[in-house]
Amino acid sequence: MATLLHIDSSVFPGEASSSRSVTAAFRKTWEEQHPQGTVIYRDLAANPVPHITADAWSAGYAAPSERTPEQSAAFAARVKLIEELERADAVLIGAPMYNYAIPSTLKAWLDNVLLLGRTAGETPSAQGTPVIVIASRGGSYAPGTPREGYEFVQNYLEAVFTGTLGMDLDFIVPELTMAPRNPAMSELVPLYEASRRRAFEDATTKAKELAERLAA
Repeated sequence: MATLLHIDSSVFPGEASSSRSVTAAFRKTWEEQHPQGTVIYRDLAANPVPHITADAWSAGYAAPSERTPEQSAAFAARVKLIEELERADAVLIGAPMYNYAIPSTLKAWLDNVLLLGRTAGETPSAQGTPVIVIASRGGSYAPGTPREGYEFVQNYLEAVFTGTLGMDLDFIVPELTMAPRNPAMSELVPLYEASRRRAFEDATTKAKELAERLAA
């Protein structure tokens, strides 16, 4: 049966987080399709991975026999994350926008799993693996909106997952999530509600489609 790697990075718990709510809906449908399957779960807010260090980085370019004890320990932590990615048949990531970018905890995870000659390079080890990113945001940065130029989440993740890791990337974008809590955005509440409904529908649909594709 298929293995799903599920990563959340929102600092907010449960239903207080739009990205967590949608990843939970995706995972629920996925597990219904794969009751005997495996889910590897990482909550990067509750249990952040180490930010990349000089030892962790340089160890990736040194022969095992030449690594210092510090390099070996740091690289072992990276390898564990890389192996989780390589073992996954599909990847689900909650990536809320914080200050126009992804959470630093998610960036730390990416810095650890990006390894030239293994996950990156001519033949990336996770090449072709589908990855669904729930890219929630408090406002809207869609084409044609006033803040279109501030969209650094999807552009960055496209470069990493598609351009570098060679993965099959798809986005679900719940937007305007601040509208219900910000009086200045009250007129945007109907658009927020429509976006939220669409995000949950897309999560359910994509989870079913992906499950069927992997089972074929």
